[in-house]
Amino acid sequence: MCKPIIKWVGGKRQLINELKSLMPKKYNRYIEPFIGGGALFFELKPENAIINDYNIELVNLYKVVKNEPEALINDINKHKNESEYYYNMRALDRDKKKFKKLTEAERASRFIYLNKTGFNGLYRVNSKGECNVPFGRYKNPNYCVSENIYACSDLLKRTEIISGDFEIIKDKLQKGDFVYFDPPYVPLTATASFTSYTEKGFDENMQLRLRELCDYIDEIGAYFMLSNSYTDFILELYKVDGYNIHTVKATRSVNCNGNRRGKVKEVIVTNY
Repeated sequence: MCKPIIKWVGGKRQLINELKSLMPKKYNRYIEPFIGGGALFFELKPENAIINDYNIELVNLYKVVKNEPEALINDINKHKNESEYYYNMRALDRDKKKFKKLTEAERASRFIYLNKTGFNGLYRVNSKGECNVPFGRYKNPNYCVSENIYACSDLLKRTEIISGDFEIIKDKLQKGDFVYFDPPYVPLTATASFTSYTEKGFDENMQLRLRELCDYIDEIGAYFMLSNSYTDFILELYKVDGYNIHTVKATRSVNCNGNRRGKVKEVIVTNY
């Protein structure tokens, strides 16, 4: 097995074949600074990898899957698909003292529960870092498949897991490494932003910093592949000699207006 453990807005499961076809034929380590749901990572099952995310609860989940899969599975089984229970679990991060008393396995279990039970599979936090997604009212959500948790644990045991700003990988980069960037996308419209996966957000300046990191990767002889929205800003940002911009289409799965859900253009940028 070894499939993504959580749902993630902007996840790449539907584009796996396109991404794999655009990867370099040979590379050393696999590095993913915005791991999110990790669709490509779990598909490739790399022997030597580094994954990172700024969202500390997401990183805690992967560390628990790596080190305490049985404890995680046991705790997940206690959860209830009920509105009152959901909001009580969601509210735990409002009480910092109570939240600190949770074990790492309990925090990871809560994260999966909120992810699988919250509205539309959307994970979003406010400026205080508190989850604010409403109850999803699913009939029978599947919180986890034990066999998959154990398979993912085996993969993560050979993976370095870190947490911080995406530039944390810079000092770890070596010639021949392959970096896949799947950052929060540039919004297509002023009201279409789903970049609040952390309280930090992801603004235009961060997109510019990301481009600079791509330039550094290129300079040291490593490879990068980057996904983002098809916008004038991104097209101009990566219109660089030696960079290739590929266009793909993906289904927009999160939109308050059902009539606007459908195929939209995305770009994949590579330096090879």
